[in-house]
Amino acid sequence: MRNLVTGRQMKAIDQYTIEEIGIPSLVLQERAAWQVACEVKKRIKKETPVWAVCGTGNNGADAVAAARILCEEGYQATVILAGDRGKETPECTIQRKIAENLRVLMMPWQEAKEGFSGAVIDGLFGVGLTRKIEGEYQACMEMVKRQPAGLTVAVDIPSGIDSDTGNVMGIALKADVTVTFGWEKCGTVLFPGRDFAGQVVVGNIGFSALSYEKVAGRKSWEEKQSFTYDLSDLKRLPERAVYSNKGTFGRVLVAAGSKNMSGAAYFAAKAAYRCGAGLVKILTVEDNREILQEQLPEAIIASYSPEMAREDTESFGRLLEKECVWADTVILGPGIGMEGYARELVAGVLSLACSTIIVDADALNIISRNPEMTRYYTENVIITPHLGEMARLTGKSIQEIQQNVPGTAAEYSAKWGITCVLKDGATAVTDKDGLRYLNTSGNNVLAKAGSGDVLTGVIGAFCARGMEPFEGAALGVYLHGIAGDMYKQKKGSASLLAGELADMAGEAVDRGYLRQERGHDESEARAGLL
Repeated sequence: MRNLVTGRQMKAIDQYTIEEIGIPSLVLQERAAWQVACEVKKRIKKETPVWAVCGTGNNGADAVAAARILCEEGYQATVILAGDRGKETPECTIQRKIAENLRVLMMPWQEAKEGFSGAVIDGLFGVGLTRKIEGEYQACMEMVKRQPAGLTVAVDIPSGIDSDTGNVMGIALKADVTVTFGWEKCGTVLFPGRDFAGQVVVGNIGFSALSYEKVAGRKSWEEKQSFTYDLSDLKRLPERAVYSNKGTFGRVLVAAGSKNMSGAAYFAAKAAYRCGAGLVKILTVEDNREILQEQLPEAIIASYSPEMAREDTESFGRLLEKECVWADTVILGPGIGMEGYARELVAGVLSLACSTIIVDADALNIISRNPEMTRYYTENVIITPHLGEMARLTGKSIQEIQQNVPGTAAEYSAKWGITCVLKDGATAVTDKDGLRYLNTSGNNVLAKAGSGDVLTGVIGAFCARGMEPFEGAALGVYLHGIAGDMYKQKKGSASLLAGELADMAGEAVDRGYLRQERGHDESEARAGLL
C-alpha cells in the first residue's frame, strides 16, 4: 500500500517536520535538489544543456539548487527566473544567492532564447498552487512549451497541475519524469495530472513517518487518508482454506439480465467464479435461462417472469427473499433494463438482502429515477457508477464531477453511509468515514462493453469470501486493472472482449496466490505477474 497526500497535507507535513521535529527547511531543500539532479543525470549526457525554469517559491528554490548542483558537477545548467523576485520566499532568495556566488548563469525568462534545446527542470509551481495561472507565468510557460521536445523533469509536481485533483489550472507543463518528495501526490495519480506527470519518482528527503501520522494519518484531519495499491497488496487476497468445500468460498447471487440482455449477467457471474467464489447463482428472467445454462453451465440459474414481478408481487417477494438469504453477496443491476418489473427487483433486493449488495448499471439508474430507494442504503451497500450514472444520482454535471472525482465519491459515501466506486480513468473508492482509494492499475484496454460487469463480479467474489465492502471494492478495482494490464502486455490494446477480461482476472488471482506462496520480491512479482 502506498499512501498519497493532498497539497494541504503535504504543506502541513513540511511545516511539522521543520517546526516540531526541527529539521531545517534548507536541509530538506538540499536533499530535494540532489534527488532532482540525480534523476536528470541518469537521463542526459554531460554536454546536454539544462534549463531550470524557476518561480519565486520553494519549488523554484529546489530547482535553483538542482541547477547549481549540476553546474558543480560539470553540467551546462542555466537558471531561468520567472516572477517578481521581491516576492521570493526566504529559501528561494538564499538558494539564488548561493547560485550567484558560484557563478551559475541566470537570466529572466524574457531573455531566454527561443528554441533553446536540452533538458528542462520545471520548478515554477509546486503543491501550493490554488488558482488558474495567468499573466507573466502563463506567458513563461507558453514559451517553455514552444521549445523543441526534450527531457522535462518536474520538481514535486508538474507546474499547473492541481495537487489534489489532477486538474490543469489553465495551463500546465508536461513532464517526462516527476521527482516528488516524501509521498506521491493525489494529483499525479488522478487524470489528467497522471498524463502530465510521466514517470513518478518518490524521493526520500528526510520526512519521517511521524510527520505523516501527525498530519495525514490522524482521524481529526479534515482531509482523510488517501492511498493506492501495488503488487505487494495481492497478499490481501482472501485465504484459501485447505480443508474446504464449495460453500467455504462464498455464494454470489447475480441479479442481472433482461430479455435479449443476458451478456451482463454472464460476464459478472463468470468473473465471480474466476476470482474464487465457490457458488454463483444467476437470478434473471426466464428468457435467459437456456442461453446462460449453455454459456456458463457452472452457474445455478433461478428465473422469474416479468409478469410475476408486476402482478404477483407476493410470490416475487418470497422468491427474492429466498435468494437473498442464500447469498453472501448480491450483485444487482447489470442489464436488467428500466421496465417496471426491474424497479420491483431493485426495491425488493435492497430491502431484503442483509449481505453485501453491489449496485451497478441499470439499478443505479432506477435509483436515480426513484430517489426514495436510498432509504434502503446501509453500510453493506457498494455502488459502482460511471460518471454518467453518478451525474444522474447526484444531479451534478459530468464536468463538475470530473473536477473532483474522489471528492464527489466521498461526498456521496458520507451522505448515505455506503461505499462508492466511482469509475473513471483513475477510479476512486470511498467509504462513509472518508477513506479514499485511488486506483493506479489498468489502461484504455478496459474501455469496452462488459468491462464494468466483470468488475462487479470480481468485487462480488472478494466480498462473498469475507472481505469488508470497502476493502473488497478497492482490491477488486485494483485486480480488475491488473487484468487489463496483463492483457495489453500479452495481446495489445484493441481486441479485448469482456469474457477474456474475466479469464484474465482469474489468471491474475491465481498468480497472486502463487506469489503469496513463494514470497517473491516486488521486481520478481512484476516480471511474473505482468
